[in-house]
Amino acid sequence: MKSTILLFVYIAFSVSCNHRAAESGNNTSVAEADAVTNTVSLTPAQYKNAAIQLGTPVVTTIHQVLNATGTVDVPPQSLNSICFPLGGYLKSTNLLPGSSVQKGSAIAVMEDQLYVQLQQDYLTAKVKMEYLQQDLQRQKSLSDNDAVSKKAYQMAANEFKMQQIVLRSLEEKLKIIGINPATLTVNGISKTVQLRSPISGYVTKVNVNIGKYVNPTDVLFEIVDPTDIHAAITVFEKDIALIQKGMKGTVALADKPDKKYQVTTILVTKNISEGRTGLLHCHFENAGHDLLPGMFLTANMQVGSQKQIAVPEQAVLRYEGKHYVFVAKNQFTYQLQPIQVGQTENGLTAIAPITDTSWLKQQIVVANAYALLGKMKNKSDE
Repeated sequence: MKSTILLFVYIAFSVSCNHRAAESGNNTSVAEADAVTNTVSLTPAQYKNAAIQLGTPVVTTIHQVLNATGTVDVPPQSLNSICFPLGGYLKSTNLLPGSSVQKGSAIAVMEDQLYVQLQQDYLTAKVKMEYLQQDLQRQKSLSDNDAVSKKAYQMAANEFKMQQIVLRSLEEKLKIIGINPATLTVNGISKTVQLRSPISGYVTKVNVNIGKYVNPTDVLFEIVDPTDIHAAITVFEKDIALIQKGMKGTVALADKPDKKYQVTTILVTKNISEGRTGLLHCHFENAGHDLLPGMFLTANMQVGSQKQIAVPEQAVLRYEGKHYVFVAKNQFTYQLQPIQVGQTENGLTAIAPITDTSWLKQQIVVANAYALLGKMKNKSDE
């Protein structure tokens, strides 16, 4: 009986000692882990070499951003498909895709015997018109003196009016092909005419070659006026109600994501496509000549704003899939604290604390934070 009691006391004492030892060991392990993973301390020399800079979070206006895609587009009046109304042979042109042209400048020379015939018809009709005008005055004078019948005067007047119609239609045909009827003379008849640009801009397409015959419906060139180029942005049905005329945003070309273009919404579509999307038309604030119709764009549209706590973008660290900032405990000791990040605007990133922290009273590392993170990781590896 006595030996049984002694055995029980020994077992109980052993369990108690082992439990206290394990508890003590666990507490030490947790403390060391916290020290390794959350806090880093620098010596004065290390602090000087690290060039740590501190700052305080601020309250600022951060805009809510809607991400979308789209294309570079132009309105119909800024994209011209150049045809020649009477057809003919292309005698010469110096245009290449990308060439710059001015409104009214000659972009090609066309040739055809039809142009000669049209000029001949006009000058012939003009001569006949002069004769009929003189004859009408003569018939009127004779009619007023009862030297001829009223019917003869009316016939002369009708023939004069019909010739006016013929002459007027020939004048308009000449204007269509770029010939000024007011300056056309017998010595000025030519088998060639110049094709002139209706707008200023640059050439996007050349569809003909020298010597080719083109019909009136054939497109010879396409010219774009870059001053009215805009971005057509596609947004989903659920987001289109967030967009209003005048809202700002930025777009970037797919192959140049770092070059941003400022845009302003000028039109919001009033209909939804079968794909449950709508279009925004946005004006470029400073469009460049590297923008061409049809280019793919990525867009960030500002659809709202609110006051938020923010820190400099370089203060935010991404580590093991999460975001952190270093909070200064004193001049040489810094604690890594987890955060949630929001939008970044003008170099400031909105943050939200995961723990109950009064951020506006904290000093955080705003420069060379990754140097601290590197030291903390090295300490952890040791």
